[in-house]
Amino acid sequence: MHSPNHNSPKAWFSSKGWKVFPFQAECWKAIENGESGLLNAPTGSGKTYATFLGLLQRIKEQKRKKNHHKGLKILWITPLRALSADIANAMRNAAENLYPELTVGIRTGDTSTNERAKQKKSPPDVLVTTPESVHLMLASKNYDVLFQSLDAIVVDEWHELLGSKRGVQIELALSRLKSIQKNLLVWGISATIGNLEEAQDVLLGANKGIMIRASISKKLEIRSVLPDEIERFPWSGHLGLHLIEKVLPIINLHKSTLLFTNTRSQAEIWYQHLLEFAPELAGNIALHHGSIANEMRMWVEEALHNGKLKVVVCTSSLDLGVDFRPVENIIQVGSPKGVARFLQRAGRSGHQPDAISKIWFVPTHALELVEASALREAALTNQIEARKPLKMSLDVLLQYLVTLAVSDGFYEDEIFEEIRNTHAFSAITIDIWQWVLEFITSGGKALKAYEDFQKVEQDESGKFVVKNKRTALRHRLNIGTIVSDPMLQVKFMKGGRLGSIEEWFIAKLNPGDQFWFAGRVLELIHIRDMQVVVKASKAKKAIVPQWMGGRMPLSTQMADLLRKKMHEVALGNENMDEELKVLKPLFDTQQKVSAVPELEEFLIEIFTSRDGYHIFFYPFEGRLVHEGLASIFAYRISKISKITFSIAMNDYGFELLSDKEIPINEAIELGLFSLENLKDDIKAGINSTELARRKFREIGSISGMIFQGYPGKQVTTKNIQSSSRLIFDVFQQYDAGNLLLKQSFDEVFRDQLEESRMRLALERIQKQKLLIKNLEKPSPFAFPIMVDRLRERMSNETIEERVKKMKLQMSI
Repeated sequence: MHSPNHNSPKAWFSSKGWKVFPFQAECWKAIENGESGLLNAPTGSGKTYATFLGLLQRIKEQKRKKNHHKGLKILWITPLRALSADIANAMRNAAENLYPELTVGIRTGDTSTNERAKQKKSPPDVLVTTPESVHLMLASKNYDVLFQSLDAIVVDEWHELLGSKRGVQIELALSRLKSIQKNLLVWGISATIGNLEEAQDVLLGANKGIMIRASISKKLEIRSVLPDEIERFPWSGHLGLHLIEKVLPIINLHKSTLLFTNTRSQAEIWYQHLLEFAPELAGNIALHHGSIANEMRMWVEEALHNGKLKVVVCTSSLDLGVDFRPVENIIQVGSPKGVARFLQRAGRSGHQPDAISKIWFVPTHALELVEASALREAALTNQIEARKPLKMSLDVLLQYLVTLAVSDGFYEDEIFEEIRNTHAFSAITIDIWQWVLEFITSGGKALKAYEDFQKVEQDESGKFVVKNKRTALRHRLNIGTIVSDPMLQVKFMKGGRLGSIEEWFIAKLNPGDQFWFAGRVLELIHIRDMQVVVKASKAKKAIVPQWMGGRMPLSTQMADLLRKKMHEVALGNENMDEELKVLKPLFDTQQKVSAVPELEEFLIEIFTSRDGYHIFFYPFEGRLVHEGLASIFAYRISKISKITFSIAMNDYGFELLSDKEIPINEAIELGLFSLENLKDDIKAGINSTELARRKFREIGSISGMIFQGYPGKQVTTKNIQSSSRLIFDVFQQYDAGNLLLKQSFDEVFRDQLEESRMRLALERIQKQKLLIKNLEKPSPFAFPIMVDRLRERMSNETIEERVKKMKLQMSI
């Protein structure tokens, strides 16, 4: 039996005791007027209902006017398939009162083949899906029939997709769907980012639509978990777990807590230690990250939603969208390295418009308290990172064109016009377009002798089509732009699935070895058919898995604020945040043995030890930029004198270590910080060819040159690497002008080496006063960088034991 029918969104809100916010009413009105737009609203403010209820009313009105056809009317695209069930449930709850006959379906990688067939035969009114699944629909025969009644597309969490190849996928899909349905409404939902207007342009194109901003001032309370005393020598990864006894009372104070970590390994470690310190949490604590089986993640989400869990240790897998009303409290372990990510996580608590969002910051080493202070200022002053949209991602374009050729085929003039109207490919030329078409039909200059690369052909009418069924099948299986190491399924002997783990990690283990996964200690029995067969173990010690891509880069906003906070400390500002006051003993030591740089100063430290000659530079620009600068400086110094360097870095600075004295003053005079010949010096100082070769593996996979394998029979990492390396080398030797080769180098310079940020850093350093300090022993700033170098060395001593020795040798 249905509850009383409320004919309008406003009436339904009233029946729930909810207040309609002006931005929601504005959205409903804009949709009623047939406008497209971008909605900017904070987490937990009711932004889903702002767009969905407006579109629901539009469908009802079309039915009333008999301007209504059966079939799919709303396509709702979300970046995480884990969110789809929650979004669909929210839609069904609203429709139950406002439009009971509305049908809502889900189409993601978890949707069964039978369910997909049913949806194709009888489409739901609303389909919640992902970017990859939209492209899979475009790869099916007669896809235009599926979309013939489509009225609106909503791209949820657009800020998460913008700036990624999945965002380019959205642009391309929209270009096709807008051609099928000329009056299609397009709406984006986005949290605040530093380039909202650009985000709107990318999504909506020439018909910009409107921007609706929710003028809701979300109250945010940021507090740091402070240690009783600060070590004079802070070191990475040490302090976090030492604060666990201070974290437990915070958990106990609240009915429910999300404890965010930055990596899956960290999540596994914190889960273990919380249970070890507080066994009474057993049954009330859960673990959630992207490698855990979907069924287990859904159980955790449901239990959290129903208030059955006290604490969930998680990663970015719970950053977005799901409405967990019971969550009162957020704990962030370690700096998230970006303002937007931090605010997104903070917004998971107090997930109602009037509630206060509370977040506790737990530093993993002492200097991260400076980042806590920087995050607070960024939140108060609304300094949030921009997400720069990608341009000319030809690997995504190649995949998309084969997708269209696999389904109903395409004519080049029609598709060229559609593609040229996207932001991503607005700069495409006829020459590039002809190269792209030649590549999908012949494999290009270097691969035309191999049939596997001749995927597409032109029929008698000039249409580009894929006729080979094997080619079509392999293409459909590999649609998407997320390329990771092959994942092996972790299963119990009796068949229960726990999740997936990267092949490179498990390959290092032998049968009988124990490892932590999904919050359990497991014993490896064997690896067979891409499955890791395990049994439960009672061992007290076990290896914690590691996943690739664990460390996040420091954002530009965070880097700027870090330097500003150092300036505050250097000036001895009395109104400093409590985090900076707690760090006073450490900064006093730094000032005593070296210096704390002001904004217009650049600190360089020099000292000699048993290991050799050390030079430390402190740009405060983040690990990725420092890795590039360290390699350039090492190359430029080696041109003066033949010296070999070891390099270590963290987010605050980097070290050059040599067994010979380093001619630093001469290097500075000869242009160590110069912008001249920067790109050439990057290429010479960093093995950019090797980096591009690695990057090419991703580009080769997305563009369809490297087959990832069939479900349950993925190609091994070794085979993928050797295939991509072989093709890369063939292009270098026989097709040096290949545009995918060029893209590999471009992406390395843009993403991995952050060339633009390196240029800005060098420009700033040139204007700063150099503080060159000759030290007898390393400073507190230098110590964590040296510890990072120690981690890379093989030793039978633990990192803790080696750090203890270093402290004794270097005590000041």
